[in-house]
Amino acid sequence: MKIRCSAIGKIMTSPRSKGELLSETAKTYIQDLFKEKELGIAKEFWSRYTDKGLQMEDEAIEFAGQVLGWEFVVKNTERYNNEWLTGEPDVITKDLLADIKCSWDGSTFPMFDTELKNKDYFWQLQGFMFLTGMDSAELVYCLMNTPHQIVEDEVRRAHWKAGLIDEDLDLREAVHSQHTFDHIPNNLRIKRFIVERNEDAIENIKEKVELAREYYEQLKAIL
Repeated sequence: MKIRCSAIGKIMTSPRSKGELLSETAKTYIQDLFKEKELGIAKEFWSRYTDKGLQMEDEAIEFAGQVLGWEFVVKNTERYNNEWLTGEPDVITKDLLADIKCSWDGSTFPMFDTELKNKDYFWQLQGFMFLTGMDSAELVYCLMNTPHQIVEDEVRRAHWKAGLIDEDLDLREAVHSQHTFDHIPNNLRIKRFIVERNEDAIENIKEKVELAREYYEQLKAIL
């Protein structure tokens, strides 16, 4: 059993009780993973936020490359594996390792943050560096226009919340304006955080994966 880099943060959460080795969050994730691998019961994971990220991924990589001066960068399709982890970073070249995040809207874009606050992304990048041997990695937020169909879904949702049956053109315009960012200079629509490889963090990941495996085997024994 290997842990996906995108899920490392779940197993790294601290348990509430001192005697516990894995948090409830970690156990829940491992239970879901067990059901998926052993029983074919996959947990459905979809949201409008992930939908935008998936639809805009290639365009965001191209946009980040233009703003940050990356040359000949395309979406990586190779999955990396080692004894503990599996992962597929968005961008990897000889000198660059990066993961791209499409912010949902302006309110979720970390324009003024000076450090990476999302610990899940810190762990994800440490996992990618562990898999690839790189010494640093970048987490790049992109403020991309939301795809038209998703915005239209948001318009309908806004009308429903407001109890409106007939279309309100002002409301429609307001929703569209919240998801269109062409008026903002490109350099302000990119926020890059550079994370250095941390060997202590990687050792902690390995230890947690081993604990996760032990719990996984305990679940097997229950059946």
